[in-house]
Amino acid sequence: MTLYASVDLGGTSTSAGLAGDDGKFVAMRDIPTESYRGPEDVLARIAAMLKDMSKDVGEPVAVGMGVPGMVDVSQGVTRFLPNMPTHWPDVPAASILTKALGCPVYLLNDVRMATLGELKYGRGRDVDSMAFFALGTGVGGGIVIDGKLRLGPLGAAGELGHLTLLPDGPLCGCGNRGCLEALASGPALRGEAVRMMLSGHSPRLYEMVNGDVGKVTPKEIGAAARAGDTGAKEAIAHAAHWLGIAVVNTVITLHPQLVVLGGGIALLDDLLLDPVRKMIHDRVKMFPTDSIRVERSSLDDLAGMYGGLALAQLGGM
Repeated sequence: MTLYASVDLGGTSTSAGLAGDDGKFVAMRDIPTESYRGPEDVLARIAAMLKDMSKDVGEPVAVGMGVPGMVDVSQGVTRFLPNMPTHWPDVPAASILTKALGCPVYLLNDVRMATLGELKYGRGRDVDSMAFFALGTGVGGGIVIDGKLRLGPLGAAGELGHLTLLPDGPLCGCGNRGCLEALASGPALRGEAVRMMLSGHSPRLYEMVNGDVGKVTPKEIGAAARAGDTGAKEAIAHAAHWLGIAVVNTVITLHPQLVVLGGGIALLDDLLLDPVRKMIHDRVKMFPTDSIRVERSSLDDLAGMYGGLALAQLGGM
C-alpha cells in the first residue's frame, strides 16, 4: 500500500499520521512541540516521530505539513510563525525534513491545509466553491474557487479572520482594529461571557463554573445558553453577529456554494450556525441564497490532518 504522511505543527503539540490512497489513517501520533527548543530541534523530533511510526506500517512516499503562519509554498520555507519563539524566519523546513526522511515534503499554512482537508475529505467533496472559517483562539480561513484551493502570491489568500468589520473596534493580534478575530474568536467570546457573568447577567454560567472565570470556555458558555442563561445567549449572539457579517461579505464577494465553520467555537452548532444562516438570508439581496449551505466541519480537529494527507497526495500546491 502506498502511504502518505500528514503533519500538523502546532504551538503546543504536533500531530502526525500515515494513510493510504483511500484516506484511511493506519497510524497517528502526537508529541509536544516544545517550540522553545528552536526549529531545528522541532523538525528533528518530527522526523524521528515519522520514522518510528513507519517501522510498523511502512514509509511514506510524500509528506504534507501545515504550519501556523506564513510560508513560502513554492520554496518550502517558513517566513513568519507568530506564535513560535524566534518566529521561524526563512527556515527551509521542507528541505530539512526531505533530507531526514528521504521523500518530498510540502508545506502549507495550517488553516489553508484544513480547508484543503475539508475540500477533499469533508463537506467540500461535492462543491466547486467554498469558504472555510477556523474559529478558535484565533480565526483563520481559506477559500476554494473552481474546485481549487486559492493561495495568492504569498499563500495568504483567505485570511478571513482579518476582515475589518469594526474600523475603530478592539485591537487585534495582527495589529489592526476591529478584525473578525478580535470580535468572534474564542477569547472574544469568553471575554464577553465573563463580562456578563461578573455583571450578574449569567447566573447559570456562574453556577456551572463556581464563579471561576478561568473555567469559562465555549463549551460551558454553550451549555449555559441551552439551559436558558440570558447572558450566555447574548455573548454567543454577539460573536454570531460579527461572524455573520464576515460570512455575508464573503458570500457577496465569492458566492460560494458552501461555508464551513470549523474549530472549537463551531462546536456551538445551531447556536452559531442558525444566526449566520439568518444573516445571509436577511442581508444578501443581490442574488438568491437558498442554495448556499452553512455547515459545521465534518472533520472537526482532524481537518488539518486530512489536509496534510491531501497535500501529500497532490504533490504540493
